[in-house]
Amino acid sequence: MKFKVGDKVIITGGKDKGKKSEIVAIDALKETVVVKDVNMYSKHVKPFNGRPGEKIRKERALPTANVAIINDKEQPDRIGYTIAKDNTKVRIFKKTGNPVPEVNAKKK
Repeated sequence: MKFKVGDKVIITGGKDKGKKSEIVAIDALKETVVVKDVNMYSKHVKPFNGRPGEKIRKERALPTANVAIINDKEQPDRIGYTIAKDNTKVRIFKKTGNPVPEVNAKKK
């Protein structure tokens, strides 16, 4: 999977098309990503042991086909790879050719 947690993305399809946010979680086997405050749904929780009932709003996973990374010119882009001089694999933007900035995000 070419996406990483913390990447800035734009939604390219679905009810939230056009929204910009960042990736919170990734499921590589299902090829889905969870994007912050996008594809929200409500879950109703019943009262239990004196705790009141409530509605919880959470994000649902999106397929990676509905997400595009935002490049350094604030445009939707794709990700490619190149080999650096020190023989490390580096992610690059396809349109600009610039390397994708690495984000130090905490994993859950």
